[in-house]
Amino acid sequence: MYIIIVGGGRVGYYLTKALLDEGHEVLIVEKNATICEGITGELGGVCVRGDGCETATLADIGTGRADMLIAVTGDDEDNLVACQIAKHKFNVARTIARIRNPKNETIFKKLGIDVTVSGTNIILEAIQQEVPTHPLTHLLTIIDKGLEIVEIKIPPDSTTVDKPVKELSLPPESKLTLLLRKEGKPIIPTANTILHAGDQIIAVTTPESEEALRTALRGS
Repeated sequence: MYIIIVGGGRVGYYLTKALLDEGHEVLIVEKNATICEGITGELGGVCVRGDGCETATLADIGTGRADMLIAVTGDDEDNLVACQIAKHKFNVARTIARIRNPKNETIFKKLGIDVTVSGTNIILEAIQQEVPTHPLTHLLTIIDKGLEIVEIKIPPDSTTVDKPVKELSLPPESKLTLLLRKEGKPIIPTANTILHAGDQIIAVTTPESEEALRTALRGS
């Protein structure tokens, strides 16, 4: 794959090293001349000095043939612009944007960015998985399909404990795909599956149905 990375800071540098090790063709676009020279000295000719938010720069580096553009600068607006130009001007199939402010995630998704990565949210999700009372954890967002894969843990005091799935008022847009228990193998839930305290349910749902799904599985 030909992958363009906008931003040659630490994230861009280590990401490039990893992708090169996997055999991909990678090119970094970096504004800062000193950073660009440092990358070139260590990794070879994989860095071009320029502004990844400018159409001319992206045209010069062959963005039209890129399979993916990843914008990881420290500026959310720059990352958004770079991804939008790549997507709409050069028809890049996949765009990924780093987000420093989690509040920007919604607008990025609405504007067509395929994948957003927020360091803050990643840390929060890791914390939330260790908190037994946390109602719902996002595992994956499939933007082009309008779907999300989420995990919901059944607490001991839930009104749904010892009830079969068929008695739950699950939203029609949601599907339970996997049930994980401390003991035994993973289970593919059926209508007759009985919920136990501590069960971890992996489900596919829509953003609009998240709350209804949470309520159906955990009780009011």
